[in-house]
Amino acid sequence: MIKKFIAIIPSRYGSSRFPGKPLADIAGKPMIQRVYEQVIQAVDDVWVATDDERIATTVRSFGGNVVMTSADHRSGTDRCAEAVRNVSRDTGISFEVVINVQGDEPFIEPQQIALLQKPFVMDPKTEIATLIQPIHQTEVLFNIAEAKVVLDIHGNAMFFSRLPIPMNFRCEQSDWIHMFSYFAHVGIYAYRTDILEKLNNLPEGMLEKAESLEQLRWLENGYKIKTVETNYATVGIDTPEDLKKIVEEGFEKFYPKR
Repeated sequence: MIKKFIAIIPSRYGSSRFPGKPLADIAGKPMIQRVYEQVIQAVDDVWVATDDERIATTVRSFGGNVVMTSADHRSGTDRCAEAVRNVSRDTGISFEVVINVQGDEPFIEPQQIALLQKPFVMDPKTEIATLIQPIHQTEVLFNIAEAKVVLDIHGNAMFFSRLPIPMNFRCEQSDWIHMFSYFAHVGIYAYRTDILEKLNNLPEGMLEKAESLEQLRWLENGYKIKTVETNYATVGIDTPEDLKKIVEEGFEKFYPKR
């Protein structure tokens, strides 16, 4: 049997900044369950990929699908590649497109995942797709924690950087935001399964080492990344302080009314 889409949520226990993050409580549910429940609204086949039995047990406890993977992966993309191979082997189902959703995005909108599927439905030549978001604030533009992306005329990513790209040579930095349409990268990917296998075998590139952005490895090797614009703000959780702030503000405010 062949299906169009599978969503993989890579999840590991040993985060350096937030150990045990997937199991952190958000209003009575572990974070990984919050992510899963958002994704399952947009994709029928959702699997958590982990190397940790504590996470696997938690996922099974709320009725989710879990696939065990190696502890030696360099990135979530590599974990996704092994996960889809294992799921296909165990279920007998092949998938055309793999959607990679980060396990620390409990407020991801199902509409965002639906948007990410469109390029693969509309164009069978699409290799990789990702989401981008307009930047309207100077603080975001110059925040090196926010990856920026510049596009070609077809909506494909030309380059990603932690610095603002392009620079506006003829005006002050405070005016840049008004002189050009800047975009931030939203770190959710989808890949054709055969392309994902090829990405999994690529060595780390010089651009990736310089910017610490994995997607530059793919561009450096000639792969096309189609971008899709979203207006939903994403709220990732990197540290215990991020989670504390969300709990204090009331987690319900981060789920838009439907």
